[in-house]
Amino acid sequence: MSEDPVKSVSGPAGPKSRLIPVLAVAALIAALAAVLYGIGKPDSKEAAATAAKCAASHELSAKLKPLVHGEIAALNLNPAPASLPELDFNGADGLPTSLSAFKGKLVLLNLWATWCVPCRQEMPSLDRLEGDLGSDAFQVVAVNIDTARLEKAKSFFNEIGIEKLGFYADPKADVFQTLKQNGKVVGLPTSILVGTDGCEIGTMSGPAKWDSPEAAALITAAK
Repeated sequence: MSEDPVKSVSGPAGPKSRLIPVLAVAALIAALAAVLYGIGKPDSKEAAATAAKCAASHELSAKLKPLVHGEIAALNLNPAPASLPELDFNGADGLPTSLSAFKGKLVLLNLWATWCVPCRQEMPSLDRLEGDLGSDAFQVVAVNIDTARLEKAKSFFNEIGIEKLGFYADPKADVFQTLKQNGKVVGLPTSILVGTDGCEIGTMSGPAKWDSPEAAALITAAK
């Protein structure tokens, strides 16, 4: 009599019997992966808190997307705005201040230096933007990061006739280094549009014509 095919498959040497321990090992690996993933994934509470804190900037980022073109086409809107790190610098009165002091305002934070030719070329347009649209709701905060010959930056303002911008400075360039470590800047000039909640709406790497109709439309809509 021929061997029962069912018994042959279910016997100790059959492929089905060999499959059982393989499946068990696979299940164990999957369970371990689930545990590891659970440990490594971002804190959901922290992510939820960030999203709630930056909700206004998130909504504004989506609203501004159709306006990013022309002279400000290089503005990179953040699809998931997050709080910027604490940034300390000297205020227009020469006293210590920080970016958080401007919370409640829409801010165009600009980092520049006198040795940066594009920065020098861009500055008059930032001055005109502040003159045209600066208010209790919006301000251009241009922070100089020269670390030597500090008087040169103030003299530059006078030479080119800057009238509306306040002179903000960080002679240690800590603001630049902090933002660089956070992946926000790679060079100068850099401009960051900061929402009233202190969150990054978008970043511009390189110069722009901030007195252009496109820039005016964007800032007006953001206000």
